[in-house]
Amino acid sequence: MPAYDKSDLERRMAGAIEALKHDLGGLRTGRASTALLDPVTVEVYGSHMPLTQVATVSAPEPRMLSVQVWDKSNIGPVEKAIRSAGLGLNPINDGNSLRLPIPDLTEERRKELAKLAGQYAEKAKIAVRNVRRDGMDALKTDEKKGVFSEDERKRHETEVQKLTDTTTADIDTVAASKEKEILGK
Repeated sequence: MPAYDKSDLERRMAGAIEALKHDLGGLRTGRASTALLDPVTVEVYGSHMPLTQVATVSAPEPRMLSVQVWDKSNIGPVEKAIRSAGLGLNPINDGNSLRLPIPDLTEERRKELAKLAGQYAEKAKIAVRNVRRDGMDALKTDEKKGVFSEDERKRHETEVQKLTDTTTADIDTVAASKEKEILGK
């Protein structure tokens, strides 16, 4: 059984793009979106948990998010997590739930969000490079085992590199379109 599996590499690289799209979906462009709070993790019960596992997030108005925390003792940690998530949101704690007014985007905030989109894209590229490295390592392992000749390994390495280049270009395209949307151009 060869260690190299091209379809697995393709699946994992596509996964990096999907994760990027999900992360970018959380960057706001002026409207309240529940996806905005997806990257927030809360420290509760001695571990870090996604916000969606300790509360319900809804958008009752176009410029307002509501966070209904299930266990009232977790309101403080949830509020702290949202404040420190770098989303520029200030939760209003009414004792039972948190309300998050979505402020208008200033030019400065748009630039910050565009920069954040770039960071998400870089994270996705790192994931793709890690998948590429795994693929290259698998090819070398298979060559040592005698599954592939050196020429076959080199041909497969070229395939892996092409796949990496294509995926990286896709990441750049997705990130550039989101940055354009954020900057309102």
